[in-house]
Amino acid sequence: MRKRILVLLSRVPYPLEKGDKLRAYYQIRELAKYHDLFLCALSDQRVHPQAEEKLFPFVKGLKVFHLKKAGIAARLVANFFSKKPYQVAYFYSKGIHREINKYIESIKPDHIYCQLIRMAAYIENHPVDKTIDYQDVFSKGLDRRLNLAPWYLKPVFKSEYLRVKRYEHKVFDLFDKKTIISFPDRALIPHPDREKIHVIPNGVDTDFFHPLEAEKDFEVIFSGNMGYPPNINGAEYLVREIMPLVWKESPDAKVILAGANPGNRVRALASDKVKVTGWVDDIRPWYARAKVFVAPMQIGTGLQNKVLEAMSMNLPVITSPLANQALRAQVGTQLLIGNNPSDYAQQILSLLNHKEFSKTLSYNGLKFIHEQFQWSSICRRLEKIITTPGETGN
Repeated sequence: MRKRILVLLSRVPYPLEKGDKLRAYYQIRELAKYHDLFLCALSDQRVHPQAEEKLFPFVKGLKVFHLKKAGIAARLVANFFSKKPYQVAYFYSKGIHREINKYIESIKPDHIYCQLIRMAAYIENHPVDKTIDYQDVFSKGLDRRLNLAPWYLKPVFKSEYLRVKRYEHKVFDLFDKKTIISFPDRALIPHPDREKIHVIPNGVDTDFFHPLEAEKDFEVIFSGNMGYPPNINGAEYLVREIMPLVWKESPDAKVILAGANPGNRVRALASDKVKVTGWVDDIRPWYARAKVFVAPMQIGTGLQNKVLEAMSMNLPVITSPLANQALRAQVGTQLLIGNNPSDYAQQILSLLNHKEFSKTLSYNGLKFIHEQFQWSSICRRLEKIITTPGETGN
């Protein structure tokens, strides 16, 4: 039986340059096969001109509420005296809350699917059956960033870490069902009943991200939103600590840093051996031009979409133990792991110098993705969770 489902997001899920937008877009696309979806999304910037065109095939209604910069600033200042996370204050507007309530009353949804704790305040007391998608454990991500932050920012990160941790606990009891991206993330949720949270990983569009033939004129690629702190950290770690060891033996090796929003720290890495692409309409040709994908993630949480994409395009992958916690790929047969710069460098050189090993690793990774990370099967599980009474986790 088709149900009316309201999806509540903190961003318009197009273009797909951020992980939360990608996750929401594909979940909406798949859920629309079984139910009537209505989308409410906030936006703190100009909406992409193609967003409605890309979303309307999947939703019966679309409401976008714009966050004004003056309002954001005022809320952040006022939040100094509150215990709420600053990210909640950033996205919460009383005026928008009233409009969302009106929309809920008009469409009368059977279920509300809310992505991220920052949006929970809009529906936390609403009587409709509802699901919160934690996605990642934001408190742990803040804790990891706290350790790397300069001294003058540590008090800010410490305060937000404690606020988010309390809020993650509070939100748990306000929703009928809960989802999260990985088992390691679930284990870090600060609530005694965390086992009731359903693990719904991200998938990859294997029809889109498929092996392509191209001249391999770059040795290494790292991709992602290059304005996101864990990716900035990963890019610097790759270029400044790993690649100098590779260049000692392979001085002509070239690197691609591909992804949107590269700030000054990432742009500063550009050289005759390192290309920083910035936003690209189609990242697949860049994957196809590289021989090895390296994601040396030192901080951050969740499942790395970039790793799924690279494996789906038949690239051999080297990543960190942290990133593989969520992926759960077999080390040595489906991907490789680096624990320090020397490890990464040796793994890169091994793949570059041993083509048969690289080919076998790539094939095993591709097969793993097709078996475990298809959006269609993953979202079918999400659909059953949303529409089935009860809240037992998996």
